[in-house]
Amino acid sequence: MSVQNSAHEDERFSLRSLADFLGAIALCNGVGISSGLLSGGAGSDWYRALEKPSFNPPGWVFGPAWTVLYTLMGGSLAILWRARGKNEAANPALVLFGVQLALNALWSFLFFRWKSPGWALVEICVLFVAIVLTIRAAWRVSPVAGGLLIPYLAWVGFATVLNGSIWWLNRE
Repeated sequence: MSVQNSAHEDERFSLRSLADFLGAIALCNGVGISSGLLSGGAGSDWYRALEKPSFNPPGWVFGPAWTVLYTLMGGSLAILWRARGKNEAANPALVLFGVQLALNALWSFLFFRWKSPGWALVEICVLFVAIVLTIRAAWRVSPVAGGLLIPYLAWVGFATVLNGSIWWLNRE
């Protein structure tokens, strides 16, 4: 009987773990989709009229890139979430994760909704630092959780340069 209970508990753990991962991935992608839809995104006439640097990727790149990044972020979040209560380093990492995710969403509003590449540039610099701190905190919980955020940091680094270039080319 105890073997059956143990197997049943392992199955529940696996299903719960899968649910945690899928929920975290859905949350991160949901934040990205929501901020894009609510901010007006790159499809606006204002954005199309901006002068952009030669290294600006084509518009179709952003959706797939962010989907992959938000999915990796969700994997990291799920690992951190599952570690809470078992690893005291998980709670500060979760707080930092929430901060950087909120800053991520705010950038879209500053840049697209409020049409302010300058303020968006200031904010994305803060976001970059928040991601670095999140990676450090997540790494203490799990190197995998921290490592899953490294592509995100690289993309935000590129996005910071892109944002700065757009601001520079369009300053008044």
